[in-house]
Amino acid sequence: MQSTWDAESHHLSAVGHHDLDGSGDGMQVLREGDALYVGHFGPSGMGTSILDASDPTDLRMVRQIPSPAGSHTHKVQVADGVLLVNHEQFRGGDPYSAGMAVYDLADPFDPRQIGWFDSTGRGVHRIVWTGGRYAHVSAIPDGFNDRIFVVVDLSDPTSPVEAGRWWWPGQWLAGDEEPTWPEGKRYAAHHGLLSGDVAYVGYGDAGLVVLDLTDPTRPAQLGHLDWEPGGDTHTCLPLPGRDLLVVTDEVVDSSTEQHLVRIVDVSDPTRPVLVSHCPVPTGDYATRGLRFGPHNTHENRPGSYRSAELVFVTYFNAGLRVYDVSDPTGPQEIAHWVPRTPAAQQAAQVNDLFVSADLDIYVTDRVNGGVYVVRPDEELATRMRGAALP
Repeated sequence: MQSTWDAESHHLSAVGHHDLDGSGDGMQVLREGDALYVGHFGPSGMGTSILDASDPTDLRMVRQIPSPAGSHTHKVQVADGVLLVNHEQFRGGDPYSAGMAVYDLADPFDPRQIGWFDSTGRGVHRIVWTGGRYAHVSAIPDGFNDRIFVVVDLSDPTSPVEAGRWWWPGQWLAGDEEPTWPEGKRYAAHHGLLSGDVAYVGYGDAGLVVLDLTDPTRPAQLGHLDWEPGGDTHTCLPLPGRDLLVVTDEVVDSSTEQHLVRIVDVSDPTRPVLVSHCPVPTGDYATRGLRFGPHNTHENRPGSYRSAELVFVTYFNAGLRVYDVSDPTGPQEIAHWVPRTPAAQQAAQVNDLFVSADLDIYVTDRVNGGVYVVRPDEELATRMRGAALP
């Protein structure tokens, strides 16, 4: 049954929504306990929102933290009673804040800043951290032309320090390197998801870069794979126990150039092999305006819903898509949800998501839609439970 927030739905329907108190440019979303953390894209001037999600059908705003002038703080990571928030220059702002803030979550609804990582340069873009000593971020430090992969030591959260870094040859302009990639392409780290001591990094137009983190102070390249059509590789999601990745290439504008969700075999991480791609949503999405194409996946964080067979992907104006990848040679779409177009917006722009262990799906819109809570119907819920990892 459709709700008032649904425009198109198949096995999914929205049961809750919050407009983020008028700052609806939601980006990364993550739930920890009863607290829902939302990073904001930036145009609203808001940085981080913390909501009470104890009743997902009635989200309540508890606290909002504005972003610093000239900056956006659109990414959040929570583990070990700590919140990490990126700081990055936004749309040429000057002055701006560049680095990563560390907050204590003794009160999960009232973060207290206890530490700061100074990235230098233009700041930190994306953070990957599920607890423990090391966080892995993409950042543009001084001397580099674009984002590189950086390991941050959080053993003392009040004073994080860089432990190691890796970049594509040609990015270190201060070291007299020159770009080694074709003109018009962008080689830049987005973020790397880990499987053991291996990081699978989306590296923009370079595609997938595989890094060995056995020694976190000296990340080393193991493998690489690119493809056509391609560009703006965003997320490389390892499927636990399967030697497979699900890889999204982000659409970054309103062009009709096709970007895909791919399945990659990494049984030999030094030689990744393309297996297949997920079906592209059918319909008039390419002509609706704004972005149409994949963005991020639910990242199987500890404590969240985890599966090696079902993959949840945000698809901008095509909403949320759920794929069954149990057969990697023939993935199938099994569910989708698209919200009604928010007011004063050309089309929906579903940006990020988080699937909780109780099967609620939190979804953001990057323009003005805020955050939605989407639930599976009983058929899909049964399938999700059957495909869940222990």
